[in-house]
Amino acid sequence: LSMPLRERLRQVAGITVTHVGLLDAVGGGKPISLSIQGTDLVELQRLTTSLMAKLVQIPGLVDADSSMKPPKPTVVIDVRRDAANDLGLSVGSITNTLRALVAGQTVGDWRAANDQTYDVKVRLAPESRDNPDDLARLGLVLGSNADGTLRSVRLSQVADVRAGLGANQVNRRDMARESELTANTSGRALGEVSADIRKVLLESPLPPGYSYRFGGASKDMQDSFGYALSALALALGVVFIYMILASQFRSFLQPLALMSSLPLTLIGVVGALLLWRSTLNMFSVIGVIMLMGLVTKNAILLVDFAIRSRQPSVDGHGNTVPGLARNEALLQAARVRLRPILMTTLAMIFGMLPLALALSEGSEQRAPMGQAVIGGVITSSLLTLVVVPVIYCWLDDLGAWARRKLFGVAPAPAPASALGQPAVDLPQ
Repeated sequence: LSMPLRERLRQVAGITVTHVGLLDAVGGGKPISLSIQGTDLVELQRLTTSLMAKLVQIPGLVDADSSMKPPKPTVVIDVRRDAANDLGLSVGSITNTLRALVAGQTVGDWRAANDQTYDVKVRLAPESRDNPDDLARLGLVLGSNADGTLRSVRLSQVADVRAGLGANQVNRRDMARESELTANTSGRALGEVSADIRKVLLESPLPPGYSYRFGGASKDMQDSFGYALSALALALGVVFIYMILASQFRSFLQPLALMSSLPLTLIGVVGALLLWRSTLNMFSVIGVIMLMGLVTKNAILLVDFAIRSRQPSVDGHGNTVPGLARNEALLQAARVRLRPILMTTLAMIFGMLPLALALSEGSEQRAPMGQAVIGGVITSSLLTLVVVPVIYCWLDDLGAWARRKLFGVAPAPAPASALGQPAVDLPQ
């Protein structure tokens, strides 16, 4: 509803739309925040005006606003320090006198009939403190004469008083003056709009002594995405999964076959995000990390059953029954384990479906996590039945070749199949 509302508000003359929609739940502000820092307010105003004219042309950037508001009328007093020092006046004493006359000074309190206490302030009348010419005629006390009379001088004798314009407000950050530009996004992802803003900043370099930095949701997303990428780059989750699988299967090669299902999840993640027209953000990356532990279960069910089927067993009469051949063990594992694989996959899909559909209020932000999990689980479950057995065979042949070359151990003859076919010895 925000887009039709903006179109209707633009038809109203005399107003400036600065925000339409919900504020950021974390910081209470807009998702895009750009801080420009420098020393001179006039230069900051110029840079703000120039950048605002370029940023409003970026598609998807709406409700642009700036903390640099139009200047307000002020009375500028420039103290002539040499003349003030000759008369024994300092800038501080002049400021204190003007503050007492213009802003007022509390001299006591007054209790009203309703038992409310009010401060009593003494200052000049409004008609005597609004005109710069009247302020220029104010007297500043220098001291006392020998006869006890006060010596005074007019403000115009030690300062230049004139009407001017001053900053509406002065924002500071990191001991520097700041101009903050804020905006919302509409119709485009936050990351795409932020990338276009960076391009504009690269094409319009700031003068020496001035800098910029992002804030708001764009900075939070960048930091969180960077932390997530760091976790993936370190591959701590993958390392831990490999260590656990290697200890359980007592092999350094077979866990690689199980973990081959991890890259298959990325196919489904990208496809699901494209299908829902979503983006790769912090929540979708969290979904990818969740998939690391979810998708390996299907490969474990398949490979573990095949390994156990290949091992000899003892029947009820005490006779040793040879295990199945490798290919037949994999085919039987796929037939037997297909049902539990489909059951767990469908349970995960339907469990994540309400989150992916964003049915509740404000769940649009968390929806990419469910979408990524659904897409990754579907593709990994389907491709695991095809890719993992192939990689398992390759690694099994690699292990047999390594034992033969490194240790001179000949591979054991292939076990006879359940159909009574004779075992075939592998070439030495």
